[in-house]
Amino acid sequence: MRILLWHVHERWTTAFVRGAHDYLVPLVPDRGPDGRGRPRASPWPATVREVPWNRLRGEDVDLVVLQRPRELDLVRRWLCRRPGRDVPAVYVEHDAPVGNAPGTRHPLAGRDDIPLVHVTHFNDLFWDSGRAPTEVVEHGVVDPGHHYTGELPRAGAVVDDPIRRARVTGTDLLPRFAAAAPLDVFGLKVTGLPYRLRFPFGTFEDLPREKLHAELARRRVYLHPYRWTSLGPSLIEAMLLGMPVVALATTEAVEAVPPEAGVISTRVATLTDALRGFVTDPARARQCGKAARTAALARYGLGRFLSDWDRVLGRATGR
Repeated sequence: MRILLWHVHERWTTAFVRGAHDYLVPLVPDRGPDGRGRPRASPWPATVREVPWNRLRGEDVDLVVLQRPRELDLVRRWLCRRPGRDVPAVYVEHDAPVGNAPGTRHPLAGRDDIPLVHVTHFNDLFWDSGRAPTEVVEHGVVDPGHHYTGELPRAGAVVDDPIRRARVTGTDLLPRFAAAAPLDVFGLKVTGLPYRLRFPFGTFEDLPREKLHAELARRRVYLHPYRWTSLGPSLIEAMLLGMPVVALATTEAVEAVPPEAGVISTRVATLTDALRGFVTDPARARQCGKAARTAALARYGLGRFLSDWDRVLGRATGR
């Protein structure tokens, strides 16, 4: 098929475009949110082609993958076709609802001509999807390889924008975790974190993906402090690296992390004890890390992900 989709979530898109199709990504002059095109340094295959937004009208598109409500209007204006009517479409929901989460109505809840595909069962459970036909295609993650050494008796966490997002990302809990084990925080906008929280974290700002994986895998344990998120690919990547996991038992983490792969709990004291335990017991950390990698490969491997998506795309186009 020839599939039109926007470059919104790079890691999800990196997995999705590994399928056996041709992919068109819109491009606007400033590479803004509505047309980022291909990332300049990403291993996307040659089957992904940038198309300037004002040339999309001449493209033969079999299906549109929507990821944000405003893309419904962009398809109408740029492709001159109505998604779900003139061209088959599916909508991928990456995020958990915010605000009154159990009662939040999805933007597609009032129509039944566009399938709504959630990336986690938690999302499917919490969104009010109304009339929209729904299903779940869980994440697929490109395997970074087993790089775990655990040589540093420290915990590592990947948190983007932790100061602004605060309680959502569990930023307020970080000093309690760091008191149990030395902690390094990786991600976007983490540089000011130690000063804001008045606690001595190590911070690593926006490392390239391969460098991030190499540095993270040197830490003995991965910490997932999020209170509210869909399911961050960073957690899955850490498991694929071979890291044991300590995570809040919230949202989809309770499904992603089996008991043999680490410790999940809603009790902060249980989690801090787990961090201390992994940092002081490298043999147990390595054992749990191997189990984490095995679980992540089985559940979030690319083969299963792309096969599930081919079934969704086939139904949406009647093929």
